[in-house]
Amino acid sequence: MTTQEIQSIKQRFGIIGNSALLNYAIEVAIQVANTNMTVMISGESGTGKESFSKIIHQLSPRKHGQFIAVNCGAIPEGTIDSELFGHDKGSFTGATDARKGYFEVTDGGTIFLDEIGEMPLGTQARLLRILENGEYIRVGSSKVQKTDVRVVAATNVNLLKAIEEKRFREDLYYRINTVPIHVPALRERGDDIYLLFRKFANDFSEKNRVDPVKLTKEAQEILQKYRFPGNIRQLKNIVDQISLLEINRELGNTEIIKYLPDFRPNNLPSINNYSQSESYTDKEIIYKFLFEMKRDLNDLKSMVLDLAKNPADVEQIINRRPDMFVNIEPKLLESQNYNSSSINNISNNNNNNNTENITSNENFSISKVEDILHVEEEENLSINVKEKELIIKALKKYNGKRKFAADDLGISERTLYRKLKEYDLEHL
Repeated sequence: MTTQEIQSIKQRFGIIGNSALLNYAIEVAIQVANTNMTVMISGESGTGKESFSKIIHQLSPRKHGQFIAVNCGAIPEGTIDSELFGHDKGSFTGATDARKGYFEVTDGGTIFLDEIGEMPLGTQARLLRILENGEYIRVGSSKVQKTDVRVVAATNVNLLKAIEEKRFREDLYYRINTVPIHVPALRERGDDIYLLFRKFANDFSEKNRVDPVKLTKEAQEILQKYRFPGNIRQLKNIVDQISLLEINRELGNTEIIKYLPDFRPNNLPSINNYSQSESYTDKEIIYKFLFEMKRDLNDLKSMVLDLAKNPADVEQIINRRPDMFVNIEPKLLESQNYNSSSINNISNNNNNNNTENITSNENFSISKVEDILHVEEEENLSINVKEKELIIKALKKYNGKRKFAADDLGISERTLYRKLKEYDLEHL
């Protein structure tokens, strides 16, 4: 599959992004489209799973047939059988006429069953019969009917866990999971986040005849660190809010954070990030977590030192790492009326290795300030060895592609290049 073919599919179906994970998902969809195999699309809510079902249908021999998308979680349990398989007249109260179901209407076409994990167990049994024999029975009827429908299913829940909890049939799972396609979450797509931001900003601009909003380099980095639990749908809503409410058409990091609920940087290891990865052991994940803590601690120490030397530059210093001060307004810090002479005294006492407690005015008091401003670097050689091993492992995993390795390690490419130089790994 050439890059040009994948780009052509993206343009045709309005898919934006160059993420390797996204490209792989599209490649699998293209390859399976020309078959009649059942496909399972997995991914979080808001990642665009329906677009992949349309790719599969439009590139298949069934493209001239009917395509219907059904949200199984939005149909009440009492009526879903009637919706999918149809019913005969008088089969239940209110059934004044016979009705065709989706599987009858889409004969020769494709049906997309979104949120299939929400389907009732009884309906699952009926669906399994269609997948195995192409047979179904209308509600209230005893006549077996035939249909030739390709099923593409999607879910945002863990179906294996649902099987354990007796909420999903194991035989149906293995029947629909013939070809799995995983659509990556937005936070896994790196630079695609800002590409989508610009797309949504330009769309809003054209529709409402206003200048498109832009982000500074620092604000772009903040945006890429956000986890986006609502994925692409959430990003579009955020862009629309910013485009409507912000008078200034270029936003910095302090402005963008206001639109990111519960902002936490997406650069620390978590269960969600690593539970599906077999490349890292639990011990390695802990080491990685310690590296991130060490980096944040060093940044914080540097900021405290700069604050002691230049108390008037509070807001500028905080803007270096706004994620450390999410709940602190810079104006509150400025209102503390730091006494520059007392801070200078602190620096002088620290340089003289004076270990006495130092107290300035009533708004600024530090005890044993040398422990805060002049913490000696304690290098843990075993941690450095593990860090080097993790970097080598990530580079091997991605065949030397440093951008992907940096994303997996949770660090920037710039930091990775610095580490490669530090550990003499530039040849990798």
